[in-house]
Amino acid sequence: MKRFKWMFAAALGVCLLSGTPVLAQGNGNGHGKGHNKHADDGEDRGGYQYNHHEREIRAWYSQSESHLPLGLAKKDRLPPGLEKQLVRNGTLPPGLQKRLYPAPAELESQLPPPPPGCAHVLVGGNLVLLNRKTNLIVDVFVF
Repeated sequence: MKRFKWMFAAALGVCLLSGTPVLAQGNGNGHGKGHNKHADDGEDRGGYQYNHHEREIRAWYSQSESHLPLGLAKKDRLPPGLEKQLVRNGTLPPGLQKRLYPAPAELESQLPPPPPGCAHVLVGGNLVLLNRKTNLIVDVFVF
């Protein structure tokens, strides 16, 4: 009987000690997939982030809602699978390269000029800052 109690106590001790690292892991900022995977990377993009100009973009969108340009109309929305591929620092999928529309002049005037080699384009209801040479998505703004 004594041997059973000691074996039980030893097994319980091993279980408690091995469970501690699991509890210490927490909910960190892992390298998961999704739209927001680079939101907290702390990388400076030289002032070319859309979130700094969200107020201007939303104001333009609300004023233009009755006559939206190509790329923002309801018929231009992307299926969820393709929309998940529009992520910052990702590449533009080949199927979407044909569905690009230039950003309207009224919206362009409210945004800072794009970096060299980049352009503001509309893709499936999203405003995308795209490097035209490499098809690298610098930033995405979802309306």
